[in-house]
Amino acid sequence: MEFYMVVVLCLMTVANSATDPNDWKILYDFKNGLDNPELLKWPLHGDDPCGPPSWPHVFCSGNRVTQIQIKDLGVKGPLPQNFNQLTKLYNLGLQRNNFYGKLPSFSGLSELEYVYLDYNGFDTIPSDFFDGLTSLRVLALDSNPFNQSTGWSIPDSLAKSVQLTNLSLMHCNLLGPLPDFLGKLPSLTALKLSYNRLSGEIPASFGQSLLQILWLNDQDGEGMTGPIDVVAKMVSLSQLWLHGNDFTGTIPEDIGALSSLRELNLNGNQLVGLIPQSLASMQLDKLDLNNNLLMGPIPEFKSGNVSYESNSFCLSKPGVACASDVNILLDFLGGLGYPFKLASHWSGNDPCKASWLGLSCDSNSKVSIINLPRFNLSGTLTPSIANLDSLIEIRLGGNSINGAIPKNFTELKSLRLLDVTNNNIGPPLPEFRDGVRLVIDGNPLLDGVHNRSSPSPSPSPPMISQPPPRNSSSGSRRPSPPRTGSVEVRSQPKSSRTLKLLIIVGIAVAAVLVLILVLLFIYCCKKRKGTLEAPSSIVVHPRDPSDPENIVKIAVLSNTTGSLSTKTAASSGSYNSGATESSNVVESGNLVISVQVLRKVTGNFAPQNELGRGGFGTVYKGELEDGTKIAVKRMETGVSASKGLDEFQAEIGVLSKVRHRHLVSLLAYSIEGTERLLVYEYLPQGALSKHLFHWKSQELEPLTWTQRLIIALDVARGMEYLHSLALQTFIHRDLKSSNILLDDDFRAKVSDFGLVKLAPDGKKSVATRLAGTFGYLAPEYAVMGKITTKADVFSYGVVLMELLTGLTALGEERSEETRYLAEWFCRIKSSKERLMAALDPTLEANEETFKSISIIAELAGHCTAREPYHRPDMCHVVNVLAQIVEKWIPINDESVSSSGIDLNVPLAQMLKNWQNAESRKTGHSCLEDSKGSIPARPAGFAESFNSSDGR
Repeated sequence: MEFYMVVVLCLMTVANSATDPNDWKILYDFKNGLDNPELLKWPLHGDDPCGPPSWPHVFCSGNRVTQIQIKDLGVKGPLPQNFNQLTKLYNLGLQRNNFYGKLPSFSGLSELEYVYLDYNGFDTIPSDFFDGLTSLRVLALDSNPFNQSTGWSIPDSLAKSVQLTNLSLMHCNLLGPLPDFLGKLPSLTALKLSYNRLSGEIPASFGQSLLQILWLNDQDGEGMTGPIDVVAKMVSLSQLWLHGNDFTGTIPEDIGALSSLRELNLNGNQLVGLIPQSLASMQLDKLDLNNNLLMGPIPEFKSGNVSYESNSFCLSKPGVACASDVNILLDFLGGLGYPFKLASHWSGNDPCKASWLGLSCDSNSKVSIINLPRFNLSGTLTPSIANLDSLIEIRLGGNSINGAIPKNFTELKSLRLLDVTNNNIGPPLPEFRDGVRLVIDGNPLLDGVHNRSSPSPSPSPPMISQPPPRNSSSGSRRPSPPRTGSVEVRSQPKSSRTLKLLIIVGIAVAAVLVLILVLLFIYCCKKRKGTLEAPSSIVVHPRDPSDPENIVKIAVLSNTTGSLSTKTAASSGSYNSGATESSNVVESGNLVISVQVLRKVTGNFAPQNELGRGGFGTVYKGELEDGTKIAVKRMETGVSASKGLDEFQAEIGVLSKVRHRHLVSLLAYSIEGTERLLVYEYLPQGALSKHLFHWKSQELEPLTWTQRLIIALDVARGMEYLHSLALQTFIHRDLKSSNILLDDDFRAKVSDFGLVKLAPDGKKSVATRLAGTFGYLAPEYAVMGKITTKADVFSYGVVLMELLTGLTALGEERSEETRYLAEWFCRIKSSKERLMAALDPTLEANEETFKSISIIAELAGHCTAREPYHRPDMCHVVNVLAQIVEKWIPINDESVSSSGIDLNVPLAQMLKNWQNAESRKTGHSCLEDSKGSIPARPAGFAESFNSSDGR
């Protein structure tokens, strides 16, 4: 009915309207589909969109709509699916709003030139979206969660958009390899594809492109791979971002030909080899080579802003040459293409001191043996090895090395063995001196080639065990007799063949016996499992250090009914044997539960039970049969299953090692098929972010200043425990307000440990792939990928700022000045007037509360200091907050304070009298807790002084 009314209305107004009726109807559908159409200030009906006066944000040519410009207005809702009927549209700007739902097809919009749909919430992109966009010049779809579970790829139909100059598809779930046609688009100058799930190599066609800006950084999963040689041919490049991938190989020697290049970021890849002198000579605005496997000397760079930490350089000082032996070995490695397996182990300036993989040294700390058989080596042998006079043996059998053996290898005075069996070595074959055993069997190109040195009268040296001779096309090849200084032969005496046969028979018999033992073991395990399986499982959680009673908690969960109960036992770890006879103790300290149980208690993961979504999965609310509420995190599957499993295992690994009252407890987990499920305690008040930023829409009461202070202290204590009080040091990496959960008393617990990094002992920082959330990332982590506990401190400081201001860490809808909360807050915190203006209006701050507010603001500023060493440790943060939150004030009322006790009595007698008085009241002494020795603390006294639980 509504459709017909619209048609009638269009027909009634067409006589007086300058706007095409179809365009008018689409605008009407567009407005009516919005959740907040009032923001557009479009009239309800009757007025002509093309005017005069024209509707706000709408531009026409004649009677046709040609432009719609609705940028950054906060408009929310879907787009009408008939949007592509605006056939004269050439400029569409809907960026930075809250549009959601399925993006309509733009198929057939042949006059459309500019499309800005970035920073919205469109969740689906149709397969024919790009069809017929022949005039397209600029397309921006950044930061839209398109096809989140399956991802999407750039279709071939975009190849027809030959006028395209700027394509920006960052953070929108792109996956798969880069299409070859992107390198052939004649007008394309800017290609931005960061933060997706792209894989594979940079296509060779990119070498002919005129791209000036290429962003392929931070691909999720394994990232893009392969060499980067093609970029040296992209002569128009001015900005190249390849960081956060798995690119391999060397930096191309001719990269210096990129005369327009101003910024090059290769951080966090697997690039190997020497830094080309042509790159060192370039004058770039920024050059980032951190976190690779670059080797050799550090050159003296002409670029002003250059970083190259966490590589395999021989020395740390630029411009200083490596030791001569190191140069020789690196040249040898270069001839073989710098294989990753060796490049990752060959670092430093002394091969013998650092125990380089595949090398052995003599008593004089000189390399004597190169032992690299079956290392999948390819490439050629370089003549420089002849300069290692100390070499006795070179073993390179079973690889794919090609080319000839360098002639100067014959100059190795100490060489006794050169084994290159089963490679692709070709002629000519050098003539080695007597005493050198050359083993070349298995190189087809050397069939029939013999060493030209004269035979030696001395007996042949002992034979090295090698594969049998290869058969030629004419039948079996006759082995030549062994000669010193000649090719090693393969003839075997009858006794040798008999011995070999006996060995083979023995191995076969042993294999049969092993197989029988394995089958018996499997049978016994199954039989034992059948007798021990019971409907319940038991898990002994690590003892909570903050537990005042020294007990062990045992969670018992029925895998058939989903009921959960908790038992206690003595601190010695013993418990009722009957409880364990039919139970399964999980080594990780957490309980395995079946998927069926979790499906049952969450209503088969029903949407109405959804508590929230994160980067690693969706969390659902569930309730067990005994009424216990739980939160179940279901990890995403599909294309990101490998990532999900990594994060899943990381979370189990951390939560099985830590237990603290301000860290969310893991109750159970499940791994069945593709399902990865984590079961947590349920925090009824949800995430802190909900109470800070969405309290109005959720119809909640805003948090008071006291509540915010307590939450800040709770979080600080949880983080202090992770950093310095647990058995190992953990770095959370993703601390933010949405990962802080609240219970009914608004006490906080830190959650979401999927990104936690274990800090190795003795290391000040850990090099890792960038992870976390923008707005909370410490600068050294975001730029260099190196992380310490101080990165968590930075994130915590941002959370403090959110508690103070009620603003999100990153607000795309805010002005340029206030968009990044940490940067803006640090500029205004020192001014009382500006700080008061920046506070969350719900706090209603007065002079009394402003004292504590100013302390917290100052603390937040220190936590977000640019340099990590300027930030405090979390133990200092806890001490600062504890003095504010848990300030103990003595009672001044003398009639109350004396309590009838004679203050002139000695302290020991006073204590005894007090104990006796309390015993008469309660039947036991308040000085005797479960341990019988520690007195109860006065109400309000700072509990943070219990050092065993990490505050």
